[in-house]
Amino acid sequence: MSAEGCLSFKPVTAATRADFEALFESPGGPKYCWCMAWRTTAAEARSLSGPERRPLMLSRIERGEPVGLLGYAEGLPVAWVSIAPKETYNRLGGPEPAPDEHVWSLACMYIPRRLRGQGLAHALIGAAVDHARQQGATVVEAYPVDPASPSYRFMGFVPAFEQAGFEALGVAGSRRQVMRLTLSPPGRAER
Repeated sequence: MSAEGCLSFKPVTAATRADFEALFESPGGPKYCWCMAWRTTAAEARSLSGPERRPLMLSRIERGEPVGLLGYAEGLPVAWVSIAPKETYNRLGGPEPAPDEHVWSLACMYIPRRLRGQGLAHALIGAAVDHARQQGATVVEAYPVDPASPSYRFMGFVPAFEQAGFEALGVAGSRRQVMRLTLSPPGRAER
């Protein structure tokens, strides 16, 4: 696989849960986090290890909560992007949504090391934006870092989001940028 167009995408649901688990449990997968770093409630925050985070994420999937998309190549899950309504996350930063906004947040991406450097992050961002739009989002917010950042790299890099049309709004924490893309209805150009 060498081009971003090689991926197809499916939402993580009870039907794709096994693929989600397989990707996260694969060598180098994000099983230390289970993509719960920004999702834990105050009560759940006491469960901080990977094994304790897994059932927290799986219970969200079983309840039908949107959590993200899996990228597939040749029928196998090979990538992940966390895209869900902003209210399902905690402490991400960014402005409070306006009354007429339905904000979805892109909080994390995972691509196995062997597949990095092939433009797949652009495919993940594009799929996340398309999915959020289809679910009624009016804004997608992301929290990427500078490519030289020593941490939060799983949240993506600023230039990739700039290339996708996101605009910088400010900083969240010491390294993360808050970037937003206002969505047009399906079939119309972004603004």
